[in-house]
Amino acid sequence: MGESLQAHEQCPFSHHSNGSFEKQGLCGQALNRRPAKSGGMKEDRRVPLRICLLSYRSNPHCGGQGVYLKNLSRALRDQGHQVDVISGPPDPLLDPDIRVHRLPCLDLYNPADPFRIPSLRELSDPINLMEWMGVSTMGFPEPFTFGLRARQFLRGKFHRYDIIHDNQSLSYSLWTIGKFAPTLATIHHPITVDRKLAVQAVKAPWNKVKQMRWYSFVGMQKRVSRRLQKIITVSESAKRDISRDFRVPLEKFKVVPNGIDSELFYPVPGVEREKNRIIVTNSADTPLKGLIYLLRAVEEVSRTHDVSLTVVGTPQKDGSVVRLIRALGIGGRVTFTGRIDHGEFVKQYARVTMAVVPSLYEGFGLPAGEAMACAVPVISTTGGALPEVVGDAGLLVPTADAAALAAAIKVLLDNPQRAEAMGEAGFRRVRRLFTWERAAKITVETYRETIDDYRRLQQTAH
Repeated sequence: MGESLQAHEQCPFSHHSNGSFEKQGLCGQALNRRPAKSGGMKEDRRVPLRICLLSYRSNPHCGGQGVYLKNLSRALRDQGHQVDVISGPPDPLLDPDIRVHRLPCLDLYNPADPFRIPSLRELSDPINLMEWMGVSTMGFPEPFTFGLRARQFLRGKFHRYDIIHDNQSLSYSLWTIGKFAPTLATIHHPITVDRKLAVQAVKAPWNKVKQMRWYSFVGMQKRVSRRLQKIITVSESAKRDISRDFRVPLEKFKVVPNGIDSELFYPVPGVEREKNRIIVTNSADTPLKGLIYLLRAVEEVSRTHDVSLTVVGTPQKDGSVVRLIRALGIGGRVTFTGRIDHGEFVKQYARVTMAVVPSLYEGFGLPAGEAMACAVPVISTTGGALPEVVGDAGLLVPTADAAALAAAIKVLLDNPQRAEAMGEAGFRRVRRLFTWERAAKITVETYRETIDDYRRLQQTAH
């Protein structure tokens, strides 16, 4: 990620006479279409690939895996490759020129009808039965059962694809799929971290057991990852932590930083920033996201500054976050937006003084990158990969430290010129290092290496 600054970065916004700012778009590079070389020869690097992406749960509006699928598939397609997606619910909402094969399942986590009782006809399908039994015993079987369905769907179709790319389902079925086609996976961050923090956050022994049961799929993911020849991950931090927790050799990893969609996240002209207003994007009651530390910091800052906090998200009814806000007496300073569309999201960024990312751990840190893309000054913890994303374009504080967050917030509130310069530096950093065009190019290089390795193994086996 040590690329040099481009000349246009001296002025991050192209200002037009009509008062608007021009967003710098991305441009896909056309690839020459030549037939691949056969036999033991390496593949012609100019030939477009036929790519199959597997993703078991891919909401593009909620969660990094859905954002990853939507943007990577678009960037791969823009670079001339054929992209098919095999997806579980909800609909990943991909562009029309990207073919999606939606695999039906019980969808027992559908918020419109959560944990419904399946019909006997549905349960006559063995995979549906396994899915229902897993959920009924407090587990999360979707990665496993999605893999079974994907394997069924791909049977007899492996010849249609040059590469199979799994988006962190890491199902046992990947073992079988990998026998018939070059296969690799993306692991966004070690889910072992989520499990550890979730167990620590509850006190009752029975609740700890329930958390461990929910994360029981982690054992499968560890075993499957050790059998893969190549794994993509999104940061050096995630690479080290996955290697340690999953016991996978470091040389199997390829680091491909995520991009930030500059068509969705950009500075909005003509919107004045509101004084002393903070924003955070947060799954409010998820311990990993560290919102409780930011709330305590806001209470401390409010003693000397008339500060407010906008939380893009929805808290659990009478959950730990709501109870803490009540105990701190800051209910009048905290606003939850609920789910909002991208247009409103960008307008929210345009109005705020700063964004804070209080996470205890991030495999990459999309909220930090998205705020930076909007030229919003960022305060972030040092959890996981956040320092790799923020770099020297924001303020970094230790994790789980409300006092440090409060001190950093005061620094930016009291130094508006520094805050503005930090926002512009963050904008330039994102445009230089974190584009989906760049992510797709490195991903394709990894695909071709995986294909070459697969062919060598096939030759050796025969």
